[in-house]
Formats: sequence, structure tokens, C-alpha cells
Amino acid sequence: MNLGMPSPTRRAFGAGLLGWIAWGPGTAFAEPARYEIDPEHISVGFLVEHIGYARVLGMFRAARGSFRFDEATGELQDIRIEVDTRSVFSNHVKRDQHLKSADFLNAAEFPRMVFTAAHATRIAERHFAIAGALELLGRSQPLVLQATWNKSGPSPIAKSSYVTGVSARGSFLRSAYGMNYGVGNGWVGDEVQLIIEFEAIRQ
Repeated sequence: MNLGMPSPTRRAFGAGLLGWIAWGPGTAFAEPARYEIDPEHISVGFLVEHIGYARVLGMFRAARGSFRFDEATGELQDIRIEVDTRSVFSNHVKRDQHLKSADFLNAAEFPRMVFTAAHATRIAERHFAIAGALELLGRSQPLVLQATWNKSGPSPIAKSSYVTGVSARGSFLRSAYGMNYGVGNGWVGDEVQLIIEFEAIRQ
């Protein structure tokens, strides 16, 4: 086949063509970076109605997680957030003991609440819809988190670290997990609003 090129040019063209075929169009040249959520910079909170008067604001004091993220493409995948249900705190000792009991979190038998998602959908420059699953009380139900990528950059405190910050929100019905205490008589709301804020360190 004569490409109408001098021999050295044909050889270079052929090498480039073979390289393109080997890689194929759309081949990823680099994996998204892996991030570990900093356990000292994660807040997992919740809001639940109390007899219709007001909402109780609580949180979990211990959580961890990881994900993969490519800043250039916005690819977000392999998301996992693991919460220690025994760490629940609502600024009321007796209420916290009740929340840990079998009426609610049953933390002795189910010490973990876990959100996982294979990937996320980028809906704006810094906004993502993360459709995944929440495992609670031994059951798994779909849950979508609306997440905002706040900022990425070298940490001004730990200068060797590269940090990404995220805010996420979501909600679910606790009765879907068999957590029915107070739902029927309206004492405790069924809908739980999740509030998640974290910083993650690139590995």
C-alpha cells in the first residue's frame, strides 16, 4: 500500500496507527485518584421530627470512608461511607441510650450503617447525584445523595497532603428498614434527613 509518503514518514504513521489501535478510542490513561476520608474531619448528622414540635438534630461521632475521583473529568466512583451507630449523639443521655436500643439503631447487633455507590452522575460543574444503597439494620435500600464538591488543593495545615472537601445531603424513611418506633403515633418522624460534611486526603 502506497500512502503517498516518504518511507520514514510512513513508518512513523504506522507506529502511531498501531499505538492508537492498541489503546483504542476513549481508553483511560490514568485511574481516578483514591481518597481516604479524614476521620477527624467528617461530620454525619441527622434531623428527625419530634412530635411535630421541632426537629431533633443529632450526629454520629465516628465515621470513615473512601472514594475515587478524577478532578479533570469529574469521574467519581467507588464511594463508601461507614458510620459507627454506637457513636450516635443527640445531646441527651437517655435519648442516646434509646437511639442505640432495638427500638431504633440496635447498635449492639448492627454497629455499622454503610452507604455505597459504584459511581456518581455529574449534574453541574461541582454538583453530583450519587445513587447508591444504604445498609442499616441488616437491610439495604436505595439512597441518593446530592453532593457538592467544595474545594480541592494542598492542605495549608498538613502541607504534604492534598485535600478534597465535600458536602452531601439525602433523606430516607426509617420504616423502610423496620425502624418503626414512634411512627404510627407521630411521636418520632419517619423521614430522616442526612447531613454529611467531610474532607478527604488523596492517597
